[in-house]
Amino acid sequence: MFKILKYSFFDLIRSRWSYIYLLFYLALGMVLLFLNSDLSKAIITLMNVIIVLVPLIGTIFGVMYYYNSREFTELLLAQPVKRTSIFLGQYLGVALSLSMSLIIGLGLPFLFYGLFESDAIWEFFLLLIIGTFLTFIFTALAFNIALYNENKIKGFSYAILFWLFMAVIYDGLFLASLIIFESYPLDKFSLWATMLNPIDLSRILILLKLDISALLGYTGAVFQKFFGTNTGVLFSFLGLAIWVLFPILNIYRKSKKKDF
Repeated sequence: MFKILKYSFFDLIRSRWSYIYLLFYLALGMVLLFLNSDLSKAIITLMNVIIVLVPLIGTIFGVMYYYNSREFTELLLAQPVKRTSIFLGQYLGVALSLSMSLIIGLGLPFLFYGLFESDAIWEFFLLLIIGTFLTFIFTALAFNIALYNENKIKGFSYAILFWLFMAVIYDGLFLASLIIFESYPLDKFSLWATMLNPIDLSRILILLKLDISALLGYTGAVFQKFFGTNTGVLFSFLGLAIWVLFPILNIYRKSKKKDF
């Protein structure tokens, strides 16, 4: 699996899209720091970009790489290599290359700005960790969608619709349910509904760590009420880890029976 991971990783970091992805975050970090001298405010702005853009890029790259490398995958399947090693190696190669672009692209501007001399250093590291989590989650979900759909157009469409549902539609449905059932106790419902969406979970995790009560919203306030700040952060990390684990286990299960 390591050899396949290594090939996929180096294949992607040589791609121009990886450089574009890296340069975008590099330019974004430089612009934010130029316009805003407060690192905490820059981190909040980055949060709003990362929790939407990172899942989208992970979804698109995951689906595209799976379908574009299909012929190479068929060639590997003819060799004495485990199917699980092939698909898991490709997935990890994509996720690691995207995570590296994110970390380097955002890390360099903040490093030159004097990040290690600021009190916001841990919040920035948390932002990078969450971006990495979202990359691994949505790349894994994209691979799952592609594994279940042989048709490239269908797989790509389902992946984009899934991202759109998680990033936009889910919040609308959640808010509508809170308004409709406002006369009922909705604390536990809000907790579970937030856990079912890694994007919402990531947003609350950052806001809990920044301790910005005005921006927490209803679900963030519920998290803080039930778990407190530190326990809420640990609980959020656990939820994100589960979101990474289950799609990977399903890739492992599905790839054992995958046939072209």
